[in-house]
Amino acid sequence: MIDELPVALQQNPVLSTWLRFDNDKVVVQTGKVELGQGISTAIAMIAAEELNVDIDQIVIQTGRTDRGPNEFITAGSMSIEGSGMAVRHACSAARSFFINRAAELFEVEPATLRIIDGVIINPDGNEQVSFWQLLDGKQLDFEIEGKPPLKPTSEYSIVGRSTTRVDLEAKLTGQPAFIQDLELPGLLHARVVRPRNKAFSLTAINTSTVETIQGVCTVVVDGNFIGVIAKTEFAAIRARQKLIDLAQWQTDSDKALPADIAKFLREEVDTSLLVEDGLPTETPIPPRLASNSGISHAATYFKPYHLHGSIGPSAAIAEYGQDGHLTIYSHSQGPGLLRGAIAQVLGMEIEQITVIHAENAGCYGHNGADDAAMDAALLAKAYRAHPISLKWHREDEHLWEPMSPAMLVELDANLVDGKIMAWNADIYSQTHMGRPLPFGSVSNLLAAWQKNDPMPQAEIRPGMAPHGGIHRNADPYYEIPNKRIIKHLVKDTKLRTSSTRALGAFANVFAIETFMDELALASSQDPAKFRIDHLRDDRAIEVIKSMVSALADHQFQVHDQWQYGKGIAFARYKNTKTYAAVGVVLGVNVETFKIDLLHAVIAADAGQVIDRDGLENQLEGGLIQAASWTLKEAVQFDEYSSTCENWDSYPIMTFSEIPTVETIILDHPDEPCLGAGEATQGPTPAAISNAIFDATKIRIREIPFLPDRLRHQALVM
Repeated sequence: MIDELPVALQQNPVLSTWLRFDNDKVVVQTGKVELGQGISTAIAMIAAEELNVDIDQIVIQTGRTDRGPNEFITAGSMSIEGSGMAVRHACSAARSFFINRAAELFEVEPATLRIIDGVIINPDGNEQVSFWQLLDGKQLDFEIEGKPPLKPTSEYSIVGRSTTRVDLEAKLTGQPAFIQDLELPGLLHARVVRPRNKAFSLTAINTSTVETIQGVCTVVVDGNFIGVIAKTEFAAIRARQKLIDLAQWQTDSDKALPADIAKFLREEVDTSLLVEDGLPTETPIPPRLASNSGISHAATYFKPYHLHGSIGPSAAIAEYGQDGHLTIYSHSQGPGLLRGAIAQVLGMEIEQITVIHAENAGCYGHNGADDAAMDAALLAKAYRAHPISLKWHREDEHLWEPMSPAMLVELDANLVDGKIMAWNADIYSQTHMGRPLPFGSVSNLLAAWQKNDPMPQAEIRPGMAPHGGIHRNADPYYEIPNKRIIKHLVKDTKLRTSSTRALGAFANVFAIETFMDELALASSQDPAKFRIDHLRDDRAIEVIKSMVSALADHQFQVHDQWQYGKGIAFARYKNTKTYAAVGVVLGVNVETFKIDLLHAVIAADAGQVIDRDGLENQLEGGLIQAASWTLKEAVQFDEYSSTCENWDSYPIMTFSEIPTVETIILDHPDEPCLGAGEATQGPTPAAISNAIFDATKIRIREIPFLPDRLRHQALVM
């Protein structure tokens, strides 16, 4: 019966792996990590609800390789569905165990007992015993067998509401909360020096003058890897700047970057695969679908390379003990995977390394966290018996974190009697899958490539999972009888690309939902009705209707020299997760072509709601981040590397530019929870594009929607 349990619980079936009962507290251990998304609060709510304890009695421990379950990686909007439901079942099993033990003790039927704040009460006999008394210092060191009886949702008093986030007190009161705040005995400070890109290699560096700087402990030069360790952070920063001045680099002309990204993506394709029902296949690629009747329409959409834009650069702490054990504190999304990857680079046994998650600024995918951990580990091994705090600078993060790849999406469709009868899509991109998994003789960790005895980068391969990287949400959720969807992978690695929030869904949904408006216009139909007429899923229809109704009710003040418009878009993330409809109200200045976002409406169905406030935060944060990508962000390049070193060269949306946001949650308490962290990422750019067209009749298909781009489009209309 174990196959009835959530997969994470099947893989980690011992209850004490998930739950520990210490000092009147319940320690909930999860392999998922807190990245600012509020997972700690949601899991605390689930545990408190299922165990009938106060939420203040719950202590959440996340992402440690020396204790708790191995849940691989926190990604893909799957934490609540996976870890959350595993915790729910584990807590239910624990509750059943305690009830049955107390019933034996009191010699009554289990159904007669009540639990209040972890205390089991016999109402008939005025007897009581706590969870902790029943365990008497022991733990639940047994495997769960079969599916335990879950608490009915009708009895919920915590789940589905909002509560104070368990991770905020320290952050708001100045207590140690982030990896940069950790103070360990004997802590030293470190920095690294790198060239601008993989096209550069070190030819010479004389470190003697740096080693004489007061407070410097040592300088490490290993191939193209340069690091400095110092007693104080000031000394480390001073030494880093001196090393930058001293390092001499040469460029490899074979690694020059393409000048025309769209042309590069079209012409450098290595692998093309037909996508059927969201899944890449080996099916021979059929010819383009065409029709001699009805209305045909085609369009091409483009997104540039994007950065994660985390406010805090990556950091890590590593200590190589006298016993040969390496302990690493990292804000990695996958502590267990990072542990294996670093072990392979250092030639260590995996048991010799412990990775402990510590928070940093919000993570939106594969940023520099794992690389900073590898940097710290290399320096700790070179200077043992001291914890080494390694912090990247802003230019390290901007130049070296894996980028979200540029994408080109070509669509064409045929309509007959107002319905889409044929749909063609060709999607071009580099990989979205560059994480540092334990690969063996190859590595995806930056320092592993730069060492004197480098490990080569892992071979780029097409992702074959349903709704994976390039093809995530490439298959429209609409009822279309004939679809031909092709993903084209470019394996070129001169630019480092990997996972960023929503992966390919951002570009694919932008293209699909802008194209849906174009098709509605071509067939003289209302955009919302056109979408609804192509849907058979009542929950999808309901989120669109809810959003459209709220958008219609929004009133705004009109100013001279501005034209105003409204736009909508819809998607179901991965076609299996949260339903999200986004509506946008904006203004476009007729002289400057500046775009001003005024208001946004989100309507979402994430199944059963755990933490309502947390869910709203995720949806709204996704919209604001996607709006920033859409209106402002794009990595710029010279011949060999990015030129975006700071917030001036890579601007993001500021607080004054954020619109008001209204969020409507359609709760389904008896439905499974659905992943929501990336649900609004795709619809947002399309809603903005459609609103710009509504305001100006300018159709813009290339991100970012800069004023000069709108002006150019206006001139060629």
